[in-house]
Amino acid sequence: MENNHFDTEIIKTKNVNFYYGPFKALTDISMNFEKRKVTALIGPSGCGKSTLLRLLNRMNDLIAGARVEGEVLFEGMNIYDPEVDPVEVRRRVGMVFQKPNPFPKSIFNNITYGPRLTGTANKLDLEALAEISLKQAVLWDEVKDILGRSAMTLSGGQQQRLCIARALAMKPDILLMDEPTSALDPISTAKIEELIDELKKTYTIIIVTHNMQQAARISDKTGFFYIGKLIEYNATEKIFTNPDVKQTEDYITGRFG
Repeated sequence: MENNHFDTEIIKTKNVNFYYGPFKALTDISMNFEKRKVTALIGPSGCGKSTLLRLLNRMNDLIAGARVEGEVLFEGMNIYDPEVDPVEVRRRVGMVFQKPNPFPKSIFNNITYGPRLTGTANKLDLEALAEISLKQAVLWDEVKDILGRSAMTLSGGQQQRLCIARALAMKPDILLMDEPTSALDPISTAKIEELIDELKKTYTIIIVTHNMQQAARISDKTGFFYIGKLIEYNATEKIFTNPDVKQTEDYITGRFG
């Protein structure tokens, strides 16, 4: 039973500091993310939540002057080792952004674009993959007869589910979500929350959210960030009912932030 927790954690950060040029955006972040659980990252704007999320799939590599110290271990391998291919990291650690960002292509081509780039060429395989991914994102029934239509004709909520389907088509292990419902209406938000609940049976999900009720509803664990530091990280129920740190309580009850 000794190393049981090693089987449950899929990605962890060890003493991570992160800089945008001279600005230190994250200080000494050590966190373990558990397999097939939803982890919510909460805290005021600009406190480092999205920066941390983007560190987990090397999205920050694309920013000039960005620098990482410490380790990000994905199944035991430091994803910042020089021989690690960031493209492969991003395949296995998918990302869904705050605003739906479908490609200006057909619904079908949105889903199959990534798999085609990585070598899935067979039309039948691509069709099957599109169907499976859209079903997983609970969008298939709404779009199965209009797969050739531009993704731009879909509603905002549908576009966001399409972006989730597009990420799932790459068969990732982890899905990162950066405030995936903040641009959506309540009904679309509820659909995506239901979807997250279903997806965690298969995937590990890490979500940045400004909506505390959302974090309380959908996550298993919650990390509270403040000015680049991880203040508290625990089971969501504990964070929301009996946090260990007064600052966490003040934030959750709306006394600051």
